[in-house]
Amino acid sequence: MVLGCNQSNSATEFILAGFPNLNGTRVELFSVFLLVYLLTLTGNVLIVGVVGVDTRLQTPMYFFLGNLSCLEILLTSVIIPKMLNNFLSRQYTISFAACVTQFYFYFCLGASEFLLLAVMSVDRYLAICHPLRYPLLMSGAVCFRVALACWMGGLLPVLGPTVAVALLPFCKQSAVVQHFFCDSGPLLRLACTSTEKLEKTDFALASLVIVSSLVTTAASYGHIIRAVLRIPSVSGRQKAFSTCTSHLMVVTLFYGSAIFLYVRPSQSGSVESNWSVTVITTFVTPLLNPFIYALRNEGVQEALKDMFRKIAMESFGNLSLAKTFHKKTGR
Repeated sequence: MVLGCNQSNSATEFILAGFPNLNGTRVELFSVFLLVYLLTLTGNVLIVGVVGVDTRLQTPMYFFLGNLSCLEILLTSVIIPKMLNNFLSRQYTISFAACVTQFYFYFCLGASEFLLLAVMSVDRYLAICHPLRYPLLMSGAVCFRVALACWMGGLLPVLGPTVAVALLPFCKQSAVVQHFFCDSGPLLRLACTSTEKLEKTDFALASLVIVSSLVTTAASYGHIIRAVLRIPSVSGRQKAFSTCTSHLMVVTLFYGSAIFLYVRPSQSGSVESNWSVTVITTFVTPLLNPFIYALRNEGVQEALKDMFRKIAMESFGNLSLAKTFHKKTGR
């Protein structure tokens, strides 16, 4: 039942409240978040580029890392540019269509990332615990189908709830989203009709995706740790545990913040503390992922050095050709 507004009076735009209690730190926060965003883009673009061009990295692990970097680039770009614009602008509005679009892509890309993290953990489990069968189990065709399933697994299930949100009436007099983007809880709180069924649907979908992904990831790393403990070399165990610890740190941050935000029956009541926890999934983990999963890897470092060396040589060659042409033609 609609309470206090009808479809003709429904809001056509929202105001994003942003971060609370800035107290004159708007420019400083803008600078910090812009730097983090640029570093995130740089790190993930480098991974996508080097995985795509270096034949030494044409393996399942790096293929999935490339997909993870693509997801991080898209996920952060859905949220951060608009947020940065609001830091410097006096117009904090976002159109209804842009808000629903942001809602859809944030959650579908996030769901795809959870599924991909689970697949990556299974890939590492198979590589470490079943090395002889690994090439057959994770062939190129299998990797492509699995990655496609991860992308589709995020794009399709979120479509229904997004359409339901788009059809909700939002009253003009209270169209202030208490967040820096169109998140589920703050947005549903503005609806002037009951959202209980939609909240239960969101809870069920979030629980299914996040919890199943978490269980798969935890089980895979559990088997990996058991295999690492059997390594006779102390230095080998230490190196393996160092890698596992870094991965688990990122996974814990990502899953922990997502469970806190979305695996709860009521979304519309969780507004005040959401923005600070969302910073972890929007800024921290996308920044850490390239360094934890790839840029610390010796194979990736060598591939990056070769790629930059090749680019430098080509640039130098083009410059030499230009100088020679200039001398011969006098142009």
